[in-house]
Amino acid sequence: MYPISANGRRRGTWHARLAGSIAAAALALTACSARAENTGPSVPATQGCVCRGAVISAVPVASFSAAKLAAGLKSIGLGSWSTLVHYGVDGYRVLYRTIAVDGSPATASGLIVLPRRAAPTLRAVEFGHGTMVSRRDAPSVNPQSDGRLAGLVAASAGFAAVAPDYLGLGAGPGFHPFMHAASEASASLDMLRASLAIAARHGHHLDPQVFLTGFSQGGPAAMALGQALQHGADPRLRLGALAPVSGTYDIAHAEIPAMFSGQIAPTSATLYLPYWLLAWNRIYHLYQRPAQVFRAPYDRTMPILFDGYHTDDQVTDGLAPTVGALLTPAFLRLLHHPGGALLRGLRINDATCDWHPNVPVRLYAARGDRDSVIANARHCQAALAAHGAHVPVIDVGPVAHNPSLERSFPRLLTWFQHLSQTHRVRSVTSHRHRSRARAAHHRGHLQAFPGRRIGLAAYVACSACGRLADAGPGG
Repeated sequence: MYPISANGRRRGTWHARLAGSIAAAALALTACSARAENTGPSVPATQGCVCRGAVISAVPVASFSAAKLAAGLKSIGLGSWSTLVHYGVDGYRVLYRTIAVDGSPATASGLIVLPRRAAPTLRAVEFGHGTMVSRRDAPSVNPQSDGRLAGLVAASAGFAAVAPDYLGLGAGPGFHPFMHAASEASASLDMLRASLAIAARHGHHLDPQVFLTGFSQGGPAAMALGQALQHGADPRLRLGALAPVSGTYDIAHAEIPAMFSGQIAPTSATLYLPYWLLAWNRIYHLYQRPAQVFRAPYDRTMPILFDGYHTDDQVTDGLAPTVGALLTPAFLRLLHHPGGALLRGLRINDATCDWHPNVPVRLYAARGDRDSVIANARHCQAALAAHGAHVPVIDVGPVAHNPSLERSFPRLLTWFQHLSQTHRVRSVTSHRHRSRARAAHHRGHLQAFPGRRIGLAAYVACSACGRLADAGPGG
């Protein structure tokens, strides 16, 4: 997660002005049609499938030489990141087609950053950003965001960097479905599909194997996307490695208990809870009236503040001082002993580690984190082990939430480089499993997909389609 400090300053935003020139560009894909099958009560019936990943537009938003980028990183205290800078980079805000939570056609935005290198084939690194309350803080919009900086560095290290904004952030319409794993995965998958076209437009081919990472909220998003890729969501893309950072993988058994024990700072808890409950009510119908959950005056102010258009300072100024002051006694009891729709939502979204990755995985976390407590990583590790996947938790020290990303990102990116250079990334998925996944993909749904438990099947069922069309000046 990605909190706001008590003085109203976003702790996860590095105060840098890494701005690039902006010029219009257009890309388009031909129309297509397909159908998706609804699976499970958590996913409403789809309205027919749009051309998933079709690019609507691509606008330049960042351009740096290697020297300029390295100097900028050093000036904002990210000297350890600057050591990974090797190439100049160019970044684009991409608007693309995807689906909403209910399966209806939607649009979303994201960032792709390409290195200025002659290599015809690039491997993609996708970064899932942390929590943000304002749509203007998304990677494709805010040059100070974690996703923007991570994308610039990953591209400068030689990768094609992809950073989705998710639904409802950046240039995407509507509300953001915060901490909803299935739609985070679907928006991220479709951003990867769009990136195939953008890279081709600039003379690059993306290697089928994709490296996934993400911070805080982006941790479980990366795990959910990893499930989708491993089980054949798109025949052009395969999971290569996973390295999420300080992810919130277990809301029920790690985050909520830490909020009540004081392990999570009150100023963070009173931010996350209303954002999360308001978002989930639109999906799982947790309550009929805000007053059933929030005490006055927060029953009136929270829905207004978390509309995606209020600034960090505005939201911070309106937060309750404690969880007890924010929530009604009845809802506090429900958080202690979840049931009904809340329990169903928790079981669905806390299952992002409930599978066996067939690729290298590292879980980065920090024992000093008071936002996404390290118990999340431990619980994810245990869930993976229960499926036979034994992965390390790499504790980066007694540091807070956002410094955990500062410490982890250079390490995981160096690891990704090592995997690429030594060609050690191998999928051990059986031939039978791969064939079954491909067959399911071409039938228009993933019948053998374990991600059905977290509601993913209907979100990844429709394949990308169409061909790149010359619809305007080059992107």
